[in-house]
Amino acid sequence: MNDSSIGIRLNKYIANSGICSRREADKIIETGDVSVNGKVITELGTKVFSSDKVSIGGKILKNEKPVYLLLNKPKNYITTASDPQGRKTVMLLVKNACKERIFPVGRLDRNTTGLLLFTNDGEITTKLTHPKHNIRKIYHVILDKPLISSDFNKISQGIELEDGKIKVDEIAYAGDGKDKKEIGVQIHSGKNRIIRRIFESLEYEVVRLDRVVFAGLTKKDLPKGKWRFLTKEEILFLKRIQ
Repeated sequence: MNDSSIGIRLNKYIANSGICSRREADKIIETGDVSVNGKVITELGTKVFSSDKVSIGGKILKNEKPVYLLLNKPKNYITTASDPQGRKTVMLLVKNACKERIFPVGRLDRNTTGLLLFTNDGEITTKLTHPKHNIRKIYHVILDKPLISSDFNKISQGIELEDGKIKVDEIAYAGDGKDKKEIGVQIHSGKNRIIRRIFESLEYEVVRLDRVVFAGLTKKDLPKGKWRFLTKEEILFLKRIQ
């Protein structure tokens, strides 16, 4: 028996539309902004069916099939749905992937490459971008000059930036450690340009920045500029994140 015959909770229906998490949907329901078939619903736990018309603020929602897609982002694409300046966006790279409307989870700078997740699952998006979940990200960093040991230790112990102190989870020289320009950094902070700002604060320029791990997902068998759908196992893993 599927959702269309037994109905699903209203908050899940709203979350499936990709606009927010179930918890946030409950708050919206309580405000009286949600209508089902033209009737305002404020009772949590209300069930709806695929034939029902659910709207928020008068706008009808689409209860789409959840989609989870992983892109290996190349340089010179910005992480946004559209750009008034006409620059290339990551949406161009996934435009023919599915009929559902999907959005990037978090962002990567224009010149940062690597893993970028797309989904229409508002709950997963909230989970993977909220600081309390400590989502693990690993970056491969190439600097303009070797990272000296004293600066390595400063980063390891925590760096004071203009918006507060930041401490990486782990830092190591990449490969065999001979090339001190190549660094591996594990971090869970989602602050804007955080990796670049850490090294810039110590007068290093980040020449290349590549996200190689995001929330347990890796770049294995995913060439730059290409995308793939997540496996059932990967989706279950993301949903189990607490």
